[in-house]
Amino acid sequence: MSDSTPTPHDLARAAAARLAELTGVERHDVALVLGSGWLPAVGALGEATAEIDTTDLPGFSAAAVVGHSGKIRSIRAGDKQLLVFLSRTHYYEGKGVAAVVHGVRTAAAAGCRAIVLTNGCGGLKETWSPGTPVLISDHINLTGRSPIEGAHFVDLTDLYSPRLRAMCQQVDPSLDEGVYVQFPGPHYETPAEIGMVRAIGGHLVGMSTTLEAIAAREAGLEVLGISLVTNLAAGISGEPLDHSEVLEAGRAAASRMGDLLGRVVPGI
Repeated sequence: MSDSTPTPHDLARAAAARLAELTGVERHDVALVLGSGWLPAVGALGEATAEIDTTDLPGFSAAAVVGHSGKIRSIRAGDKQLLVFLSRTHYYEGKGVAAVVHGVRTAAAAGCRAIVLTNGCGGLKETWSPGTPVLISDHINLTGRSPIEGAHFVDLTDLYSPRLRAMCQQVDPSLDEGVYVQFPGPHYETPAEIGMVRAIGGHLVGMSTTLEAIAAREAGLEVLGISLVTNLAAGISGEPLDHSEVLEAGRAAASRMGDLLGRVVPGI
């Protein structure tokens, strides 16, 4: 990069400064990224004190996926100020890894010390009916990419916070856990690829989250990952996969997900 080109971290700091101006909130505490199907749950988080378009901030682009709102909402929940991204940039959009993790880095620059990453995904366990939330215990990143550049080595041993997962299970003891596997997308996985996921120890499949989680760890954020199982993974049910299923499962599970987030997030 030339001296005149801002680094991704410079861009995140600029976005955080503009965020503070537009929201009137000097410092946020906890960030959430709402994935496909999660939008209906946002109302349970607390009172929105500001809402802006993602494109109002440096480095962000408009939402490109149905079911995502290109908005960022500042919400007051108890004594916490939440920064809620109602959309994300996906790796398959072709904008580069830095764009995918820009929201996470902006949240860190805005003062957040923890982040909740949610997604809609396929599930490999037949007992996970559509609309089942599952805690992410670990991940396998099949994108072949990392948001970290250079010889900067980051430990991912306990990437998905055991403390925050335990907090969730206290709120809802029925919550299961699983290993999330990210494919590049945007096409869904083949039945043979799902067989591979099963063989390597995966339980959930999707097209987001892992790169954001790595960037969050690099930035020093505590990470909670929650998947919404919106359908059985390819080849398990014999039915074709359809993005409208993802959105419908989210609508059906909105009250459960909203209750979970509403009870867990203020305690983070």
